[in-house]
Amino acid sequence: MDLVLNTFGTCLTKDNETFVVLHKDGRQRIAPNDVRSILVNRGVQISSDAILLAIEHEIEILFIEKSGNSVGRIWSARYGSVSTIRKGQVQFTHSSDAVNWIKDIIIHKIENQQALLWTFTASYPELTTPVEQTVGKIEKYRLKIKELHGEQIVDIASKLRGWEGIVSRLYFEQINMFLPECYRFLQRSQHPALDIVNAMLNYGYGILYGKIEGSLIRAGIDPYVGIFHRDEYNRPVLVYDIIERYRVWVDYVVFMLVIQNALSEEFYSIRTDKSCWLESLGRRALIQSMNDYLVEIISYQGIERSRMTHIDLYTQNLAQQFKKMI
Repeated sequence: MDLVLNTFGTCLTKDNETFVVLHKDGRQRIAPNDVRSILVNRGVQISSDAILLAIEHEIEILFIEKSGNSVGRIWSARYGSVSTIRKGQVQFTHSSDAVNWIKDIIIHKIENQQALLWTFTASYPELTTPVEQTVGKIEKYRLKIKELHGEQIVDIASKLRGWEGIVSRLYFEQINMFLPECYRFLQRSQHPALDIVNAMLNYGYGILYGKIEGSLIRAGIDPYVGIFHRDEYNRPVLVYDIIERYRVWVDYVVFMLVIQNALSEEFYSIRTDKSCWLESLGRRALIQSMNDYLVEIISYQGIERSRMTHIDLYTQNLAQQFKKMI
């Protein structure tokens, strides 16, 4: 499980080799073996003994900002594996294998978007025709991407970015039609969000960023060496590549909450600059929904595991692919 500490004044300590959470409603003991990661928001205190207990059990501690993105991480001094993986990672980045890899990721993302549109249509049969038209338009770009060829990513990057952007615009325009009218948005807004739906999407993606980065580190991969996304100072750009395979998981959780009218005015606030931010109650609801979804067992490529475990299996396989480059 993920241990989420987002209430002001909460304290995490250690006692008899267990974590102890102290908060306004009392105290709670949690065994380290039951914890996968610890997410910490502002206003929370952690003792050094609790930090060392987390390190001993290879439990990552993530410090989360209000947008949902992690701004810091405490981890053991060890990478998940040998340096051969990271040497191969650099070679892979400049190889033709990287072209097929990023094409597969974007195609997988598009297929997920098409599938989600059809999933929602089951409850909104009146939207079947416009969804069919949108899926058809998206399919043309999926096929274009499939036929792209290049020796290195730089040879296809501009077309890939352009077509991916068009597909995303078509996808969100159509998704918007499934939402209650009061929650429909004009466009995707990120920094900052201008409505509650975009605020929830941004926060959900932030949660997933942190989980993928931790999975990469455990697999021995450097998340700061990008393949499709350009290297940026102090940015885990490889996470931005890999998350494209899994964004639809956040989309599904957020849009289901919205469609089911599970939001309340206490979930968010609007600032003077008209930006929208999730408040404590909204963050708690989304984190719980995301965690429940990620621990759900699903079958993928003949393997039944939790969604989070499927991410780990993917990064482990990617590490082996990098290692073969040496």
